[in-house]
Amino acid sequence: MITSAHNSKIQLVHNLIGRPRERREEKAFVVEGVRLVEEALLAGWPFRFGLYSEELSERGNALLQNLQARNIPCEEITPSLLKSISETKHSQGLLAVLDFLPLPIPEKLSFALVFDSIRDPGNLGTLLRTAAAAGGQVVFLPPETTDAFSPKVVRAGMGAHFQLPILALSWEEIHARTHGLNVYLAEMEAPVSCWQVDFRSPLALIVGGEAEGASEPARRLANQFVSIPMPGRAESLNTAMAGAILMFEVVRQRQA
Repeated sequence: MITSAHNSKIQLVHNLIGRPRERREEKAFVVEGVRLVEEALLAGWPFRFGLYSEELSERGNALLQNLQARNIPCEEITPSLLKSISETKHSQGLLAVLDFLPLPIPEKLSFALVFDSIRDPGNLGTLLRTAAAAGGQVVFLPPETTDAFSPKVVRAGMGAHFQLPILALSWEEIHARTHGLNVYLAEMEAPVSCWQVDFRSPLALIVGGEAEGASEPARRLANQFVSIPMPGRAESLNTAMAGAILMFEVVRQRQA
């Protein structure tokens, strides 16, 4: 049993949770909780190791046995030590360190997402989860957006990271990847409603940030601006909600 905070695995988990640079250099990230570990295992994601405590539920113990049956190294640690490195308020007694696994991107894109200047981890995770549900093929994240593999984003994504290619790229790279697509940018003051636009052709959809909206590079990339009609008195929509409306308008039109 691991009891020391100075253990190399504990130190690695601590660094991966707290430092985007560490995640990039180690090419690894942390998932916490039974459901996310289940999702990673179901997706065939590469594990480095798991850590668990005696607080595991029956479902968690069954998952632990599954991990061990697949020769994934798992070590027990004290509940207090797990709590000290956990990002969750109530630990489920299990976390794992996973390797980054670049998921394949379709050769011909027809539904790409660009989440620009999204700094709130909960919003980004929700957008990723929605993109996976709506059948998005890939998500491009420019430099202004928070790290998609931070613990809070991973938790809010609810398994989207294991289903959807997520690439952090420069604007030049995003421009090259979206070449040939119609690029739509959601903007509150745009004169054209999303109900009036034909989303059936291959496209990239840009959803801008919470505070200041889309950045200048995003605006330069877009070739059409669209709005969401709001007949009520609300000043604006939460960015994750706005993104969900637009993504599922794409779904609606393509299934009509």
